[in-house]
Amino acid sequence: MKFVQNVKPDVTTDIVYMMCPMHLLKLEEQMKELEQGQILEIMTDYDGALEDIPAWCEKTGNEFLGMNETPEFFKFYIKKRTR
Repeated sequence: MKFVQNVKPDVTTDIVYMMCPMHLLKLEEQMKELEQGQILEIMTDYDGALEDIPAWCEKTGNEFLGMNETPEFFKFYIKKRTR
């Protein structure tokens, strides 16, 4: 897993305590709102997201920048693809 520091997100979405598959539904919903090249930070405590979010990025062509981990949740950073 790629860990990052000093990423400045354009939008942060907190879905801590939401059940699967909310991490992917919210991710897709938020990405539609972003402009190309903007960065989304998504916070979740769902450990399945460790595999699901990078796989979603690969499938959709968005760039998985990496993640950070706190004792309570994970923070994932995704950059909206540019065409």
